[in-house]
Amino acid sequence: MKIVIALGGNAIIKKGEKQTYSNLINNIKKTCKQIVPVLKKNKVLITHGNGSEIGYLAIQNEIAKQKVPAMPLDVLGAESQALIGYIFEEQLRNFLRENRINKPIVNIITQTLVDKDDKAFREPTKPIGPFYNKPQAQELRKKGFHIIEDAGRGYRRVVPSPLPLKIIEETVIKDLIKHNFIVIAVGGGGIPVYLKNNKLYGTEAVIDKDLASQVLANDIEADLLLILTGVPYVYLNYLKKNEKIIKKMNVKQAKQYIKENQFAEGSMKPKIQAAINFLQRGGKKVIITDSNNLMKALNNKAGTLIVK
Repeated sequence: MKIVIALGGNAIIKKGEKQTYSNLINNIKKTCKQIVPVLKKNKVLITHGNGSEIGYLAIQNEIAKQKVPAMPLDVLGAESQALIGYIFEEQLRNFLRENRINKPIVNIITQTLVDKDDKAFREPTKPIGPFYNKPQAQELRKKGFHIIEDAGRGYRRVVPSPLPLKIIEETVIKDLIKHNFIVIAVGGGGIPVYLKNNKLYGTEAVIDKDLASQVLANDIEADLLLILTGVPYVYLNYLKKNEKIIKKMNVKQAKQYIKENQFAEGSMKPKIQAAINFLQRGGKKVIITDSNNLMKALNNKAGTLIVK
């Protein structure tokens, strides 16, 4: 089976943890250990988020700009892809050797085509960086940052998140998957680029990794889009007294839940939209769960299954 595993930020850094090298290694090591059983008999492409990492890189740029020239957000996206992808590749190689799985693995710094006139550039929605409390959020707003409340978990900075149209390196990725490579790609949704006069230019934005993963999953004709996030199921009325687990839904139900505003922007909503897009464009099924329940979900014993 051909599987795209889209890893959420929780697989890289947990909420409340400091962005330290040891925390990155420990979390990625745990995630890789859970992924390894899937690699044995399947063709696998791994994607990952970068919301925390690119946010911290942006803060570093802001603090150091008086001494070191600041880089634009698209370049920080490339930096975060390399940072996270390197550690994932390293740890996966270690686990592959340990489990005597003889498969090549490669990490690709990926570009994603967007529309320069996408309305997202006028309406930022993508959360990046650490969580803030209300007083901190108010101070950041005074400095000109766009700040929103993120799904009841605290306040975060938001940046433009245009829709992904095409993965620039898709032909290379297809060929690698065909030759049984484990591929790590579309980190953080890919580096946002646009076409002008037949030339590519980077633009300041962060693309949603689930939507970009879906575009690539359809391109490589994946059978399954497996979205790993911080919760074991998709919920209705999330974090409310009448919260309810959804174990299975179809595309029609998913669309209705979106109309009812059941899913938060920049959080669960893009995951559900990615599932809808994937299924409507030829994909077979989508599973949304957390990494601890990965194998149970593949055996229909956990997670939320989304079908046509």
